[in-house]
Amino acid sequence: MNITEISAEQTLPIRHQVLWPHESIEFCRVPDDADGLHYGVYTDGRLVCVASVFVSGEQARLRKFATLPQYQGKGIGSAVIEAVLTELKGRGVRYFWCDARKSAGGFYQRFGMEPEGERFYKGDVPYFKMAMALT
Repeated sequence: MNITEISAEQTLPIRHQVLWPHESIEFCRVPDDADGLHYGVYTDGRLVCVASVFVSGEQARLRKFATLPQYQGKGIGSAVIEAVLTELKGRGVRYFWCDARKSAGGFYQRFGMEPEGERFYKGDVPYFKMAMALT
């Protein structure tokens, strides 16, 4: 497994396939993609997981984190989160958060993230803001 920085454009096919397959690929773009840090995981030469992180001062937001279904449950996403947290701590980031699908809440809690606020929806998908302090 190789975690590396990639371009925002490289993230789009996996974002689309995993997160919003019934929307257009344009729907999967983030307005600030040009300013983000984008990570990809390659397994056997194939891009299988993507994550985008947006740093603003001492806080960072994870967006559009997706792993191809056949590679889920193999520790790839966990390795990405661990690498991202290490990178952010090195950059002096003190607060890390994301809008997490309710179904993924347990995954984020394993890293010390906790829900903040009330459940909300994007379309018909329930979400929670998940966050943690980085020290």
